Amino acid sequence: MTFSIELRPPVRPSAVPSVETVDVDPSADADATFPQSVASGGPTPTGVVLWTRVAPDAHDAGTPLALTVADDPAFESIVERVEIPAVEVDARHDHTVRVDLDGSLDPDSRYYYQFVYDGVASRVGRCRTLPVPDASPERVRFAVVSCQHYQNGYFGAFHHVAAADVDFVLHLGDYIYEAGDDHFRAPGAPLYPGRDLSLPSGHGLAWTLPDFRELYRTYHADRFLQAAHERHTFVRTWDDHTVANNRYWDYEADAPAAPDHPRGDDHAFVRRLTADGIQAWWEFTPSRVEYDPDAAHLHDAFRLYRELQFGDLVTLLLTDERLYRCSPPCSDGSTTGLSPGCPERRDSDRTMLGDAQLEWFLDAVGSADSRWTAWANEVLSMPFRVGVGPASLTPNLDAWDGYPVERERVFEALGAAENAVTLTGDMHTALAGRQHAEDGTPVGVEFMTPAVTSVNLAEAASVDRGLLRRLTRPLLSGAVRAMNPHLSFFDSHDWGYSVATFTREDCTFTTYAVDKTVDADDADRRRLARFRVPAGSTELHRKF
Repeated sequence: MTFSIELRPPVRPSAVPSVETVDVDPSADADATFPQSVASGGPTPTGVVLWTRVAPDAHDAGTPLALTVADDPAFESIVERVEIPAVEVDARHDHTVRVDLDGSLDPDSRYYYQFVYDGVASRVGRCRTLPVPDASPERVRFAVVSCQHYQNGYFGAFHHVAAADVDFVLHLGDYIYEAGDDHFRAPGAPLYPGRDLSLPSGHGLAWTLPDFRELYRTYHADRFLQAAHERHTFVRTWDDHTVANNRYWDYEADAPAAPDHPRGDDHAFVRRLTADGIQAWWEFTPSRVEYDPDAAHLHDAFRLYRELQFGDLVTLLLTDERLYRCSPPCSDGSTTGLSPGCPERRDSDRTMLGDAQLEWFLDAVGSADSRWTAWANEVLSMPFRVGVGPASLTPNLDAWDGYPVERERVFEALGAAENAVTLTGDMHTALAGRQHAEDGTPVGVEFMTPAVTSVNLAEAASVDRGLLRRLTRPLLSGAVRAMNPHLSFFDSHDWGYSVATFTREDCTFTTYAVDKTVDADDADRRRLARFRVPAGSTELHRKF
């Protein structure tokens, strides 16, 4: 089985010439040459990965790209100034460029950077490096975001993220949705002016590499998302919509599966679709991910899961819960509908992480010696039930409820960690709760951030507006918590983002609701909930 993926490695300053000066036309339009602006990711103690894209209309074969990095926003103290060869700016990778500064910067420091192409300067970006592993920072703060469906609202949440006092942005997946039509929008949901999107293939769902690239170009052109990228360094994982809804690995066919795609039963097509989705993700994501083009199998070639160390305060573990997972149980490849009982869930060979990643995760949790172990988790880890007692149902077997045997091993590891906090996306809901092993022992806490714009439960049920909204919010929240007593908070009527702050004394998680219906800088923001977890405890304390 082969996957034809051409993932170009990032440029390293040591491999390209330094330059003394760069000529810039101060009257030139940055957006015309850099329509997706700039971004940074993949932080290490001595570097980050910087990203930009040159507009095809501005591209001139043979023209190199310049990059300047400085200690200050006025660029008076230059740290790095290099010339990136023209061949790195070509159409083969949609004119995207990634530059890896690892080894060039100081730990725990902020820097400013700017690209220049043919005399036109990009907007200025700001990035940040990690502290060294033996440093003792007093605080690490993340903005936490997930699930940003372009056609289903405006990205006002990112305007507030851009202005937030955070060290990094943690993106938990579904950066794009693979749709150019009304897929993944609630029936009767309002249309949002200016959010139309069409794919080059003419299909409603992504079919080809040009489709995926068009999606990323469109999302990256959003001004609020750009502002967040310009201001903060992102740490990103992915979820299903990077390729196709509810994707998993079909181990019998030894191929990826896309049960909700019109051609999901065509293994050759889904292989190509998966390769195209990964390539576009790579091209448009400044991240530090291992890729071995000579590996015989995709599972060995592309390793998204990784560990970031924030001194001795936080160990952050990012998992990949799509590339290795087997099909959801009792569902014939689909996760729609309610599943009573489902004894298939208890099969011991069912996996979410795959053997190699599970072993890595258990070892990483077990060897972490930082104050906090934080798990960047894509789908809900805690049980989620509808109903009471024997009559209750498990509605979402696409989450960890579909993989309870492996979950128990994960929870055992978290329970042995000093302080375990799980940060989760996917369900388009804000929640907080305590994780328990099957014998009832508390092992950690889980916080879920709401979607930026994607359909939540209230919108799906058409009760997200007016009087119905006010009536159903307390009813839904109360009912869910009554059926799931391990939950301390549940809200699926709002959209927004969260902020997770880790200190020596505690972890604080604050969720904000942001109005997705307003395409303006002043989109309303209000605090939904704030919880505190003291170090050495799994108790959740609500802060009002």
